[in-house]
Amino acid sequence: MTHRFLLEPGSWSFEGYWLEKNKIPSQVRGITVIAWKQENWFTLLSKFILGDNYQDEIVLQYKGHLDSEGKYYTYVLQHSLWGRVEGEGSIGPESIVQCYWLIGAIQRHTGFDTFYRLDEHTYHFSSGIVAGHHLKNTMEGTLKRQI
Repeated sequence: MTHRFLLEPGSWSFEGYWLEKNKIPSQVRGITVIAWKQENWFTLLSKFILGDNYQDEIVLQYKGHLDSEGKYYTYVLQHSLWGRVEGEGSIGPESIVQCYWLIGAIQRHTGFDTFYRLDEHTYHFSSGIVAGHHLKNTMEGTLKRQI
């Protein structure tokens, strides 16, 4: 079974939680749209609406390139809160894992995302952001393909 998320065009809904140290988890809802414009080039646009404790929304605009074997990709990302981000990802049999780093930030920020396939239309998502040597926040939830 191959991955549908990222490797095929489509829309995905997201429901989950944003967690920060010493704060109550905040519900997150969103949508992700993936498009392939050329053979190995993709775009991904995500919009997340957060609960009352945070800013109204987070928008992510990716442009990425998949290698010829379909197992590794690199990307640049414009993040509505952090600005420019660069990253890379690996596509395994059951999950897609990516790491990223903020460009031009005063303090070093890095992060990781894991998309674990539950079935062909559902993925569990977990993410973490590290500032310096400390876990700043995490996000977890479920992505469901919109058919």
